[in-house]
Amino acid sequence: MSIGREPEETDLAATGEPQEWFHALAAARARQTFGKSVFVRGVVEVSNFCRENCRYCGMRRDHRDLGRYRADADELAELLVHHRPSSLTDINIQSGEDPVAARDVVLPLVRTLRRETTLGISVCLGTLSSSLTRDLLEAGASVNIIKFEIADAARYDAMEAPGTLAERTGEIRRLAAEGWRVSSGFIAGLPGQTAADALANLRLAASLPLSGCSVSPFIPGDETPLSGAESGTLDLTLNCMAAMRLMRPDWVIPAVSALNLAGPGTGYRRGLRTGANLCTINLTPERVRNDYLLYKRDRFIMNEQRILEAIASEGLEVSRASLADHLADKRGEPVLA
Repeated sequence: MSIGREPEETDLAATGEPQEWFHALAAARARQTFGKSVFVRGVVEVSNFCRENCRYCGMRRDHRDLGRYRADADELAELLVHHRPSSLTDINIQSGEDPVAARDVVLPLVRTLRRETTLGISVCLGTLSSSLTRDLLEAGASVNIIKFEIADAARYDAMEAPGTLAERTGEIRRLAAEGWRVSSGFIAGLPGQTAADALANLRLAASLPLSGCSVSPFIPGDETPLSGAESGTLDLTLNCMAAMRLMRPDWVIPAVSALNLAGPGTGYRRGLRTGANLCTINLTPERVRNDYLLYKRDRFIMNEQRILEAIASEGLEVSRASLADHLADKRGEPVLA
């Protein structure tokens, strides 16, 4: 574990030349730790059923007008085994909190991918039973992404986020103890949040047994109770990313697709300039993609061409090693053949 510079509230308010210096420092720290390599992962969004009711998410269970779907495991296996982009080393299987899809779609898909590919396999499925997370781990997934989103317990409750904050962080610790490499994440710029709140998010992340963490700008979803709120700013999001990189130089930090919404035309590449070292190609079938409603139906989809252009434009390179193998190697575990 690599511990670096403690974040400060002034870091998160930086603009202009001080911000440029701050971001350059974070990028330099990422290069010292990872070289020029950026991991490239695909994502398939296998279900938009969700039993949770988060006020910032369009897939919340109270959204009765949303057309719900569960993908077919065999169709996704055909795509990922035989037709995946050549740059991919990893796949993330993501859904709303839907135990049915986790058991009936994700688990067989993980088994197929482990048998027929050397892809690193991540899952982002919410809080599931210990028996199901154990089955997924034994089937061949190794990274579990479970975000806490908000570090303030009262605001967490007000946003109707899953369970309580204590339960969510307890789940992160349970998964790590079970043998998962865990990544988490939080939202920058939720309504009413201050720089002090953003600093609390960073400090909570640092206290958890994580291998990586994301920062997503708040984007008010068109079909959520927060549709009329102001968006989180790109500057705050990038400052949080830079502070995180300097705080934990060894973490895997993604450039999230929502950076394109917070900063059209420049946001995503600026994420790479603040030390992000993971990009994700969206492989969800087009016929259901717009119903995976995290923010807006008019999504900015990161395809392989856009990802590779962004990486090259910043003087970076696609990693030859998978994210899963990188994390396994850090632990002294065998990597996939």
